[in-house]
Amino acid sequence: MGVYSLERVQRLPISIEEAWDFFSSPLNLRDITPPYMQFQVLSDPRWVGRMYPGQIITYTVRPVLGIPLFWMTEITHVREGEFFVDEQRIGPYALWHHQHHFRPIEGGVEMTDLVHYRLPLGPLGALAHALFVRRQLEEIFDYRYQVLEKRFGRMDAVPKATSAAV
Repeated sequence: MGVYSLERVQRLPISIEEAWDFFSSPLNLRDITPPYMQFQVLSDPRWVGRMYPGQIITYTVRPVLGIPLFWMTEITHVREGEFFVDEQRIGPYALWHHQHHFRPIEGGVEMTDLVHYRLPLGPLGALAHALFVRRQLEEIFDYRYQVLEKRFGRMDAVPKATSAAV
C-alpha cells in the first residue's frame, strides 16, 4: 500500500543535446521498451513530436500475459536540456510520477530516472509488487540501459539501480 521508488543512473558518451533530442520525442519510447510489451503510441502523430508541458500521450502496453492496457501520460514539467516529468493520468498505477534528469559530465551526459509509483488494490497491489511488478520494472529499465548503450556507446560503470518503498 506504500509508494515505491526506482532510481536509475546511466552515463552515455553523447552530448546533452543529442540525449535531449532522443528522449524528448515520445516516439522513441518504443525503441527502449522490451518487445514483449508491444508498446504502441496511439496519439495523433501531429501531437507527439517534441515534448512540451501539458502534452498528453496515449499508448497501449502489454505487460502481463499479452493483455493490452491503455496508458495516458501527461508531460507536466519541461526544462529544456535539464529535465522533464511524465505523470500517468489513466493506466495501471494508482500513482506514476517519472522524473528524467540530464546533466553534462566530462565526455558525455549523465541521465537519472526517478520513478515514484503506487499500485491500486491495497494489500493485493502490495502482493503484486512483491511477486512481479518490482522485478518487471527493474527488467524494463535493465532493457532500456542495454539498448541505450548499444545505440550510443558505453561509459564507465555507474551504480545501476535502487528500489525502495518511500
